Amino acid sequence: MRSLVVVNVVGLTPAMVDGRMPHLQALAADGFQAELATVLPAVTCSAQATMLTGCLPSQHGIVGNGWYSREQAEIQMWKQSNHLVEGEKIWDRGRARDADFTCAKLFWWYNMYSGTDWSVTPRPTYHADGRKSPDFYAHPPELRDALKLELGEFPLFNFWGPLSGIRSSEWIGRCAEQVIGIHRPTLTLVYLPHLDYDLQRFGPVFPGLDGTLGEVDKVVGDIISAARTREMEVVVLSEYGITEVSSSIPINRALRETGLLKVHRAGNGELLDPGASEAFALSDHQVAHIYVRREENRTSVKRLVEELPGVEEVLDEDGKRIHGLDHARSGDLVAVAGAGRWFDYYYWLEENDAPDFARTVDIHRKPGYDPLELVLDPSKPLHKPRLGLKRLAAMAGFRTLMNCVPLDTGLVGGSHGRLPSTPEEGPVLISSSGKHAVSRLEMTEVSAHLLTTIFD
Repeated sequence: MRSLVVVNVVGLTPAMVDGRMPHLQALAADGFQAELATVLPAVTCSAQATMLTGCLPSQHGIVGNGWYSREQAEIQMWKQSNHLVEGEKIWDRGRARDADFTCAKLFWWYNMYSGTDWSVTPRPTYHADGRKSPDFYAHPPELRDALKLELGEFPLFNFWGPLSGIRSSEWIGRCAEQVIGIHRPTLTLVYLPHLDYDLQRFGPVFPGLDGTLGEVDKVVGDIISAARTREMEVVVLSEYGITEVSSSIPINRALRETGLLKVHRAGNGELLDPGASEAFALSDHQVAHIYVRREENRTSVKRLVEELPGVEEVLDEDGKRIHGLDHARSGDLVAVAGAGRWFDYYYWLEENDAPDFARTVDIHRKPGYDPLELVLDPSKPLHKPRLGLKRLAAMAGFRTLMNCVPLDTGLVGGSHGRLPSTPEEGPVLISSSGKHAVSRLEMTEVSAHLLTTIFD
């Protein structure tokens, strides 16, 4: 039984593995590089669940980064419990083959209560006065204490939001080195998000791309060095590629203008009222789950959405079945954007009616994914100093609204979620183990391939 470190470099595509990323290039030269076919939707939670179970969303139930709970009449985004993932996980299969198999899960999603031996994941503290402060969750609890002592506080505000950058990936990389060095798991899963940030902000080609690739490559190189020093195999893979987008599709505004989507007018602006709506969409990058209250309305809603500019297709029951999305959590219809487009979650018709959290980083209250949380509002002068002063005020105990997120969807440069048009636009897998070389893997085959690397 060999030990294996798997590094998830989000947004990595085959063409990036060149001289700009020398550590990854060397890893591919020593072992192999393969095309990795993703799933629909090609988003973080669905892709990771597929890789770790070997199942499609129709079986593991992770139909996106969130879904609508019909029982609670609430949209659930970015939940943490691994109990939501149905099916046998890779660490369960590993233990079935050898009782000494151990696993560390570092920042991969659905991390809490997963049954792995060690786990670390972001877990901010939400104070009673409305403040949010950096923190993380770890199992066992003493691992959190040891990591904080060695690495300091996890840089949460560099993990997600307009200040997100390399600092969080560097912290995660050092965390991985600590866990590998002290505990030596059979399988170590590491998630590095940095590349994903700039590709969504600026698109797949921008002047600073080479620098971003170099930053990520250095972090990965340090992990590779720590692993290879201990005679561990290494696999680097990604979940999806990011392609250029020019504009969003206002799917919820279209549903509202026809009277299907309902809102509640509250003291903090208009709030989507999913329980009262005949139809609404949970937008998730380039895929949108459309929940239709009454079955007799599905055909007309499908026709309405199909006619929206930028929509490539709308999956009904047959279409969901073909793509492995026929799960109870899925929308009654699933819309897929065409190349160059993505779905925004906006449902208000006038900007003054937008809820107060629309201009903040608030991944749980927004009824859909908001890539503009990665961008500082360019219309506000001196935005970085202003945000810094607000953070200082919050740390001092004063209530303040971090309203730094713009509402201009044209500021988003890249997106993902639809199936890639070519393999070059999709994810990639690189392995140190030339013995197990393949030219192409389905995402449902990743789990079995990793176990083969460990056991055969």
